[in-house]
Parts: sequence; structure tokens; C-alpha cells
Amino acid sequence: MIVELNEENFEQETQKGLKLVEFYTTWCTYCRNQRIELADMEKSDMWIGIVDAEECPQLAQKYGVKGFPTFVLLKDGEKTAEFVGFHEKSKLLNKLMAYIN
Repeated sequence: MIVELNEENFEQETQKGLKLVEFYTTWCTYCRNQRIELADMEKSDMWIGIVDAEECPQLAQKYGVKGFPTFVLLKDGEKTAEFVGFHEKSKLLNKLMAYIN
């Protein structure tokens, strides 16, 4: 499941559970390629939120996003990990496995 996030719904959507959030920009080639990888994961049970950092600069700043794409892993609303740059689906899933109890 992929959910578009913005400043109005971010806290409500990410406050409970383990949530993977991608910060992206529309002009970033790596972000467009990342979207293809995420589309393969859309039908899974994994919850993925996406934030357009140009539309929501305060959220990007709050989570220390400096490059794109940047993934932030949140557990009950608190930042647990950060993965910067393009990630193939398999490599991203391998990184996430370390945080799943």
C-alpha cells in the first residue's frame, strides 16, 4: 500500500506501527526510478508513505532530509532509521528486515 502524505495527514498516518516513508522530488531521476521499485511493492502488506519534499519542505526539514530519495523508517511516529539514495526492491527489503520484530 502506498499512501500520499502531506502536512495535514502525516502525523495521523504515521503515529502507530512501523511505517516506511519516502521523501522525493518530481525533478529527481533517482526518485522516478525508485517509484518503479516501489510500485512492485504496492500490492504487498507493507505500508509505504510518500512525501513530495517540495510541497512539504517542513516535513523534509523535520526529518533531516538532505538528498533524494530518502527513506525514513518510523516506529510509532519516531524515526528509527534512514536510507538515502536509490534502492532496488530486494536491497530495500533486506534493510527493512533488521527492523521487523
